[in-house]
This record gives sequence, structure tokens and C-alpha cells, in this order.
Amino acid sequence: MLLTVVIPMYNERDVIGQTLRTLAATLEEAASDASGRGPFDRYEILVSDDGSDDGSAEIVRRVGRSLRLPHGSLRLLSSRVNHGKGRAVRDGVLAARGDLRLFTDSDLAYGADVLVSMAREALDSGVGVLIGSRAADARGYAAYPPARRIASKLYRDAVAVAAGFRYTDSQCGCKLFTAEAAERIFSLARTDGWAFDLEALLLADRLGIAVGEVPVRVLTHRASKVRLLRDSARMLGEIVRIRRYVNSLPQSP
Repeated sequence: MLLTVVIPMYNERDVIGQTLRTLAATLEEAASDASGRGPFDRYEILVSDDGSDDGSAEIVRRVGRSLRLPHGSLRLLSSRVNHGKGRAVRDGVLAARGDLRLFTDSDLAYGADVLVSMAREALDSGVGVLIGSRAADARGYAAYPPARRIASKLYRDAVAVAAGFRYTDSQCGCKLFTAEAAERIFSLARTDGWAFDLEALLLADRLGIAVGEVPVRVLTHRASKVRLLRDSARMLGEIVRIRRYVNSLPQSP
């Protein structure tokens, strides 16, 4: 079983090196489990660079040369243009080779161990899509300062209502797809910006792909690149466009 972890990256020189070292150590330990009970025995880390101009890509290359990965590999997928996080994730997921394809943020906000747990849960549950949910963990938002905690929850709930979601945390930056689900969903996806999560989940519903949720907890945080008032208005416009597009597609029974 091959697991691919996709990391979308845009100007992350301050964190990407340590992220790759931490992630590689965790995945290597899981893949080398002598008991054979691990959820995967091979892995690849795929960094999808969204046109970084701060030297992030060179850091990825340098770390890649320094790592010893007997059970895995590190790849860099580069774009010369900054398109948006959605495009970086889409390109990475479609370029992945894994039987399971997971994406997470470049600062490992939810840690590395949770990625192994999600791979195990996906295999046990048999769902096509598995999404992390901060709302499903009593301490899911505990690492955030109070103001950001409130803002994140309000933003999450507003998006869910506008999109008509039943999911408790559609915006969590930690999601897993089986290879089949990834190909079906992201071959139809076309949103390059922040609303790509919503599009992926709406497409999963439209295609009749089972979606599960698992509790996750924010362990580290940085200043968000999302600006609540500006991006909320933009997101609502994106939701209208995405729902119109998804509803125009044939619906699977």
C-alpha cells in the first residue's frame, strides 16, 4: 500500500524544511513497522510548489538530498505561476501515485501522527474521502488564540450553511482520498482558490462517493493567510458559482 502526502506550498521557506524532516521521520517509522500491521508500507511526499519566489523550492531539493528514505521518496512539483492553493492541491493529488492520497498544510498544523491515523481509518472504514474535523475534537481549536478561535468557528459555520453541508468542518486543511475518488473528483474540479475544499466535497456528494470525518486537533498555528471579511465575501461568491457548476453535472445514484 502506497500513501502519498501532498503538501501545497507557496513561499514557505521558514517552515518547509522542518516539516519535511518531521514528516519523513513519521512516515518512515510507520512504513517500516515490522509487525506488518501498518496502514501502508511505502510512501511518497509530494510538494506542490505554487510558484514560490522565496527559495522554498531549493530548500525542498536540499532536504530531499539529505534525507534517507528506504521506504519512501520525496518529489517536487513546480509551477512557475502562483495560481492558488486549490490548483496546487489539485495538481499534486492528480500527479500522486498513492493508493491513498492525503493533503495537509506546509506547517503540519495538525501534526504528522494524525496522517498515519487517517490512513488507517480510511482503510478500516472503506470511505472514498476522509476529512479531518476540528469541531469533532473537544480541543480541536485549543491552540488558537481566543479571537482566532471564534473567527474560525464563525467562518466554518457560515460556509457550511451557505454550501448546504452536513460536514462539521469542511475547511480543515487535512483531507484524504482513495486513488479512485481522487481521480474522479479532481479531474472535474476547477477551483484554484480557497473554496476548492467545498468544491471537492460537493463533487464527492454529486458522484456518490462516501465521505467520513475524523477528529483532529490544531497543534501549531501561524497568522492565517485568510482575511475574514475580505475572503468571506469572496468565498460566498465562489460557493454560488461552484454549486451551479456541480449541479450541472450528472448525478451518480
